[in-house]
Amino acid sequence: MTSRRFSFPETVDDYAARTVATGVALSGVVLLITRWYWIAPVLAFGFVARVIAGPTFSPLAQFATKVAVPALGGAKRPMPGKPKRFAQAIGATFTIAATIAHFAFGASAVALLLMGMLVVAASLEAGLGFCLGCWMFGRLMKLGVIPDDACVECNDLSMRVPY
Repeated sequence: MTSRRFSFPETVDDYAARTVATGVALSGVVLLITRWYWIAPVLAFGFVARVIAGPTFSPLAQFATKVAVPALGGAKRPMPGKPKRFAQAIGATFTIAATIAHFAFGASAVALLLMGMLVVAASLEAGLGFCLGCWMFGRLMKLGVIPDDACVECNDLSMRVPY
């Protein structure tokens, strides 16, 4: 039972991912406008939770998968999970770095820059369905940094759902 809770799904619903990205983008914009820096560690928790266990322990992902997507008709669009997990890890890195920059070093400008970059990436995912972290994952596969067998479906265009 524990291993199922602490595992990332092989496929991820694109609609749920975009809903989570919407929440991240909106939260980031609130932080940028209000300077409520406590939002950064809350977002960091969500990213780390999603990296470790997919939607299981992330309140935002639970809302997306259990409330928002079903309320919008419950359509599903499966996407490979590994690039999404990579993107979540980048989000975790940015929000943890923003948290440390502000709370440990008083470098609020650095925290705001990192959060601004996160808002751009999350907005691309939310609004256009373009996952910047997934794109980076694909480029790293092409460069050989990430082995081709790490995500077979990423290399098979027939397995992708067209936008």
